[in-house]
Amino acid sequence: MTKIGVQASTVVDSFKEVGPYETFKKLSEIGYKSVEVSQVETSKENIDQIIKACKDFDMEVAAMSAALEPMFPGQESLETDYDKIVADCKAVDTDLLRIGMLPFDKMANLDKAIEFAKKANEYALKLKEDGIKLYYHNHHIEFVKYDGKYLLDIISENAPELGFELDVHWVQKGGENPVNILKKYSGKVELVHLKDYEVMPLTMDDLKLMQEDQAAFRTAFDNRARFAPLGQGSLPLKECADQAIESGCRYLLVEQDFSYGRDPFEELKISYDWLIDNGYGDLF
Repeated sequence: MTKIGVQASTVVDSFKEVGPYETFKKLSEIGYKSVEVSQVETSKENIDQIIKACKDFDMEVAAMSAALEPMFPGQESLETDYDKIVADCKAVDTDLLRIGMLPFDKMANLDKAIEFAKKANEYALKLKEDGIKLYYHNHHIEFVKYDGKYLLDIISENAPELGFELDVHWVQKGGENPVNILKKYSGKVELVHLKDYEVMPLTMDDLKLMQEDQAAFRTAFDNRARFAPLGQGSLPLKECADQAIESGCRYLLVEQDFSYGRDPFEELKISYDWLIDNGYGDLF
């Protein structure tokens, strides 16, 4: 059965300030019982806190995160820290591991993106032997077209063992209908990120830029879409959630990349209330 959880990166500052145990506790108090761990240091102390929090608050880890290869010095990756990553997954009792994004140099070069996909497929096969499934999380860049074909489809073709963690906000930003993409990848998408897509009005400060800085005004005009709690924007979220469930999703994960100065826990409570009000309470 599909479960609803939360993406840890939404409250990443809390993980840094008070640690995993207290952060899991606050998420549990809202009503979330499943957490996808991302942007959280996987030190022994943090892993131990996660294990204790899951036990004390009747919670679980939905998935862990890893890079395929280091994107910056010292970053853990499957290429450099395979055994540790597998051990961490087993320690927190999850069989799902996700790659958060395509490295930037691969975004700029199709051949490198294909090499990335093929390497991801090799690791997906290796992880499968260890009882772990590997998933790839999209952004908007995967909807660039090469010879009429989305990069997302090219990655899929070159990595048949790799699952997808589809993010409905980023699919929308890429110019596609999230419901259609969820349907297209039915059976290959066990993780889905739920977040809304809110278009903001221009402000008086933006209008002042018309007289002072045309380039800055154009940037403000072009960037009116932002992340939002569920139900606060324009995405057909109920249709997205229902299609995700129909497509075989194991975890619907609430995520909000930025809170724009507001309390991210309060934002997550707004999303939680929307899910309850829309009939998903039995999935927590």
